[in-house]
Amino acid sequence: MIQVKDLYKSFNGNDVLKGINITMNEGKCNLVIGKSGAGKTVLIKCMVGLYEPTKGEILYDNRDFVKMTDKERKHLRMEMGMLFQGNALFDSMTVEDNVRFPLDMFTSMTKKEKAARVDEILSRVNLKGAHKKFPSEISGGMMKRVGIARAIVQKPRYLFCDEPNSGLDPITSIVIDELIQEITLDLNITTVINTHDMNSVMGIGDKVIYIHEGEVHWEGSGKEVMTSKETELNNFVFASKFWKSIKEDQK
Repeated sequence: MIQVKDLYKSFNGNDVLKGINITMNEGKCNLVIGKSGAGKTVLIKCMVGLYEPTKGEILYDNRDFVKMTDKERKHLRMEMGMLFQGNALFDSMTVEDNVRFPLDMFTSMTKKEKAARVDEILSRVNLKGAHKKFPSEISGGMMKRVGIARAIVQKPRYLFCDEPNSGLDPITSIVIDELIQEITLDLNITTVINTHDMNSVMGIGDKVIYIHEGEVHWEGSGKEVMTSKETELNNFVFASKFWKSIKEDQK
C-alpha cells in the first residue's frame, strides 16, 4: 500500500501539487488521470524520487520515502518496478539482455539463477522464444511486454507504469492492460498507472484518481466514472462525441 499525505510540490514559487491525499492499495490497479499539466506526472515523479516534494509524506507500507536517507531510498527502490512510456529498451541488447539488466545491476544472483529468472518472466509475459531478438526485430506490443518483464524481474512490491498504451493499437492496448492487471493480482503488487486511455480506466481501473489543477477532485472505480456527478471529471472523460454517447446510453 502507498499513502500520499498532504503532498505539495512547487517550482519557482508555482504550486503544481496542492495538498494531495490518496491511498493506493496492493493487488489493485490504481490509475491516475487528468489533463496535461494537471500535476499527475509530477505526482508520480515525487513518488519514485525523481522530484523532492516541497512538503508532505509518501508512505510505502508506513515507511516515509521523503524522510529516508539515500541508502534507505536505494533499498526501497529495489522494491519498485518502472514501465516507461517509451519502453527505454537498449537497442544494442537482446530481449533477454534487456530483461536481465536489473539483475546484473542490483543483485548478486549467479548467472544460472539470472537465466532461470529471465526464462520465467519472459514466459509470464508470453514472450517465450524471443530471448535472442533485438528490439528492432519485434513489434511495439512485444517491446511493451519486454518493458513489463524488465519492470517485474526483481519481483517488485510496487509497479509504476507511465502511459503503458502509448503508441499501441486498441487491440494491443487491451492485451497490455490485461497483462498488467493479471500481474498485479497474481503478485499482489501495488500498481500505479499514469494514463490518458479511457479504455484502461473502464477496463482495469480498480481505483481511479482524477487530478485537476494539482488537487484530487475525484476518486472511485472505473465503473463509477460513468455515473459521477463531478463536473470537471465529466468534462475530461466525456470530451469526445463517442464517450458522450456512451454516457447518454447509460442514463
